[in-house]
Amino acid sequence: MHIVPILLAAIAPGLSLLAYFYLKDRYETEPIHLVIRMFLFGVLLVYPTMVLQNAFIQEFGNGTIMTSFFLSGGIEEFLKWLLLYHLIFRHEAFDEPYDGIVYAVAVSLGFATLENIIYAFLHASSFSALMLRALLPVSGHALFGVMMGYYMGKAKFVPHKQNRYLWLSLLLPIAWHGAFDYILLIFKNSWIWIMIPLMTFLWLRSIWRVDRANAHSPLRVVTVEEKIKMGRFGS
Repeated sequence: MHIVPILLAAIAPGLSLLAYFYLKDRYETEPIHLVIRMFLFGVLLVYPTMVLQNAFIQEFGNGTIMTSFFLSGGIEEFLKWLLLYHLIFRHEAFDEPYDGIVYAVAVSLGFATLENIIYAFLHASSFSALMLRALLPVSGHALFGVMMGYYMGKAKFVPHKQNRYLWLSLLLPIAWHGAFDYILLIFKNSWIWIMIPLMTFLWLRSIWRVDRANAHSPLRVVTVEEKIKMGRFGS
């Protein structure tokens, strides 16, 4: 086994996606040290997640729905959400809606990267297998992070609907993560035909959320053309 190439192939997708979403911040990029810290916290989440998952498997078993929506989607997304809520939600660096996406994606990709490394060495994965994981589980974690961060951003900057958006920031990633895993477990031979349209939809919605979060930044400068349009609507 060539350790270094496999390690690099396992790490590269997570770092590439993190760089992509980090650079999508149009108005004020986040402190890189804080983004890296959240990425590393995401890495550290893998161990307590595995402990909890194993404990619940011993107690309740691991049926398909249980595995998809609780053991995987439920526990993983809840721990990510808990970390973000306690470390980032009230942090002074979280000063525009898009910041929620950056930090949630950082946590999610830290988690996914270590998960990918473990998978690579346990299964002695080929480069093509790791690239397939980059297109599916790793990018899936990133997209669930976009959902979580988008609604956490709305919760912070639309305070009169804070509770509603906080619940959405937790429940939507759990639901989509669970659906993702459920498809892989149920459709063992034909999953690709369901996963391609699902991932396409999730990517399109994520890009829409990225644009919406940037558009609502308090740091955004309104253009002259937009001011004219606002004047027309106001008159």
